[in-house]
Amino acid sequence: DLHFELSFTDALIHMPKFAPMFKKLLKNKDKPIELTKTPLNENCSAVVLKKLPEKLGDPGRFLIPCDFIGLDNCLALADLGASINLMPLSIWKKLRRPTLNDTKMVLELADRTISKPTGVAENVFVK
Repeated sequence: DLHFELSFTDALIHMPKFAPMFKKLLKNKDKPIELTKTPLNENCSAVVLKKLPEKLGDPGRFLIPCDFIGLDNCLALADLGASINLMPLSIWKKLRRPTLNDTKMVLELADRTISKPTGVAENVFVK
């Protein structure tokens, strides 16, 4: 710990930018508390009053239910936006669709995990 002893006048001399604040404090001897009041906006008052919004739970998986003939309760497609959909390879094999085209694509998902697709199926209709 460092400790400095400075007189009030020395502080004013060495810190001229604080001089107006000190002068204001000295002129307002009756109401120094008024100078410490700060108006709060809606967000700040929510924090002070501990009225923060309730945290929502983890939505869990981001799979989309699919309706394929012969597959009940199929949660297969993960919608990544940008017209890219991921499907587990096991589901693709059960569908007996044409073979997948090779790819060197690497996808970084929102949670920073890396996904390396086995292949790409092009021009497959997704409802």
